[in-house]
Amino acid sequence: MSGRVATPTVRLRRLASQLRKLRAASNMTRDEVTEVTGINGVTLYRIEAARSRPQARTLKALLDLYGVEGPLRDELLAVLKESGERGWLHAFEPPLPDQYTAYIGFEQEARRLLNYESLFVPGLLQTEDYARAVIRCMPPMASPEEVEARVEARRRRQASLTGDQPLHLWAVIDEAVLHRQVGGREVMRAQLQRLCDVSEEPNITLQVVPFGDGAHAGMHGSFILMQFGEGNEDVIYIEGMTADLFLENESDIQRYSLVFEHLRAVAASPKVTRGLVTAVLKADF
Repeated sequence: MSGRVATPTVRLRRLASQLRKLRAASNMTRDEVTEVTGINGVTLYRIEAARSRPQARTLKALLDLYGVEGPLRDELLAVLKESGERGWLHAFEPPLPDQYTAYIGFEQEARRLLNYESLFVPGLLQTEDYARAVIRCMPPMASPEEVEARVEARRRRQASLTGDQPLHLWAVIDEAVLHRQVGGREVMRAQLQRLCDVSEEPNITLQVVPFGDGAHAGMHGSFILMQFGEGNEDVIYIEGMTADLFLENESDIQRYSLVFEHLRAVAASPKVTRGLVTAVLKADF
């Protein structure tokens, strides 16, 4: 997968799902819709697959054809408008990579994140200094401006954990994360203290898989399972060195959900985890 592959946003997926249902309820094939509206067949397919954002006039033509009026029509037109909004992301110079902005878009709309990390502190729980040290060492080597842009983006992402309806984060990390001195002793001391502090928040659950547990299901790599609710399908995000993956197939969701359940079961409890982090903080830093 290249960095230029478009990734559907949550809003586009919701819109696509509604349009598929409306066409099915109208007992029409795509060819029939194309014949009546003049909308290109490939374009219609991409819209229904959440791979293209329809123009407003295209959406209105489809809603007219399906006889959609009132609140549902207003809702779908609003979803289309919102799907084009990038919020604070548009202000970044240099711009953030396409797949990273796609991930941030998903994260901003998720209700719950299940995050397993084998090497790093989860991004939403990183201090700025820790994040800066991590980003600097990731190839391809970024310029100082690019590093700071990504650090700032990570800082802004963390706002989702606070507020009236905060994101619920369940993070499981390998014990190795606690011992690797990312950024040096002072940076790690502050990072471990942050983990102790945030683990007390009601919307954040932190667990550590101790070394003593031996081999476990998460050793194949880190991943994030994003859950949205309201009939929206979950998404798996896997960050890679040359490309990121977004998995949406039901079989993939089930597989990674099962892995996360296994990790939660073998990991230390949140209370014991706080004790482990505190012990490492006192002994090593």
